[in-house]
Amino acid sequence: MERKRVVVTELGAFTALGSSVQQYWDGLIQGKSGVRRITQFDPSSFPCQIAGEIPDFEVEKYMERKEARRLGRSSQVALGSAVQAVADAGLPDVMPDGERASVVFGTAIGGLEKIDEGIQVLRSQGFERVNPFTVPGGLPNLSAFLIARQFQCLGPNSTIVTACATGTQSIGEATELIRRGAVDIVICGGTEALIRDFSFGGFCAMRALPTSFNESPERASRPFDAKREGFVFSEGAAALVVESLDHAIQRQARIYVEIGGHASSNDAYHIAQPDPDAAGPCRAMKWALRDAGIEPTQVDYINSHGTSTPLNDAMETRAIKQVFGDHAYSLAISSTKSMIGHAMGASGALEAIACALTIQNSMIPPTINYEYPDPECDLDYVPNNYRQKNVTITLSNSFGLGGQNACLILKKFIP
Repeated sequence: MERKRVVVTELGAFTALGSSVQQYWDGLIQGKSGVRRITQFDPSSFPCQIAGEIPDFEVEKYMERKEARRLGRSSQVALGSAVQAVADAGLPDVMPDGERASVVFGTAIGGLEKIDEGIQVLRSQGFERVNPFTVPGGLPNLSAFLIARQFQCLGPNSTIVTACATGTQSIGEATELIRRGAVDIVICGGTEALIRDFSFGGFCAMRALPTSFNESPERASRPFDAKREGFVFSEGAAALVVESLDHAIQRQARIYVEIGGHASSNDAYHIAQPDPDAAGPCRAMKWALRDAGIEPTQVDYINSHGTSTPLNDAMETRAIKQVFGDHAYSLAISSTKSMIGHAMGASGALEAIACALTIQNSMIPPTINYEYPDPECDLDYVPNNYRQKNVTITLSNSFGLGGQNACLILKKFIP
């Protein structure tokens, strides 16, 4: 049986550049950094004091204040991104055929701050004072539930938790639901919002964050640059509505792009460090190309994982060379994390939106802060300024803690 074609019809996003897809895209093309000094807690005692915070999220637009207090911030922004996406599509507030509508959403960490708050109350005041929503409010699957409830998506509901590969893998799993005919439409994506002292302290202890840019935070995220020090922790959420081509045509939906292929793999190597041989990322890229039925030479642009860590950026460069051969030097490659930081479980979905808009607008976002070439990273990273170019096929890479790898191929929609 011929598999169904899957298209992207709606987008929603919250990033360090603002609370809309348009603000996100405009900031990327302008080469604008959303990295600032942390405001959600006092970072003075930490070696890294900067992050990519959503600057203007207004929770009251998406839920009542009473309910918001029960939820982690990651669930709040997840629901907000889905509301944006559904509004972008012109879909009704309730899915017309709920049993044919699904949600696949993910997070790397979830609402862990609600658990932390409960622990603090328990230790200081006793269990009688613990909020009864402490555990439900921190569940990783809460975002997917909230979105399903909001739009009455009654079909399969899944939560992907694969660290930094989460957002990309969520879109891939949503694609499979539609390909096999289980549903017609899926709201998918990823979310992360845990800029708290305990999570930040953990990454500082790992020596994963940059420490030399507290006075110039906009310069801290510098993927592939020789003076990169670590990733900039950030928050964000992204929702994409994907549907079968037949369903999209039937309801006369605007189509951004078509999903060509996807794949995932695992390094089975180290909990935090990438495999220096890059075998896992290579497998994921090769399998995604095979799933899309395209040759490496057909890819125009790669939105890289590009975290700004010394090990990842060098490894990813090696992986791209292994998979693409000589074509690697003809590819445009950039890291949008240079502008919004690393939003963990949301990153892959945010980068999928960037790829979709790259195809739509024939404009490739830059890698900003690229000043000092690294001999190990010698490809074309679209340094510092966007590039006007006709792009028909993109590849997005997401590689995460626990050896998780996920890749997504988008292509220009041709009826």
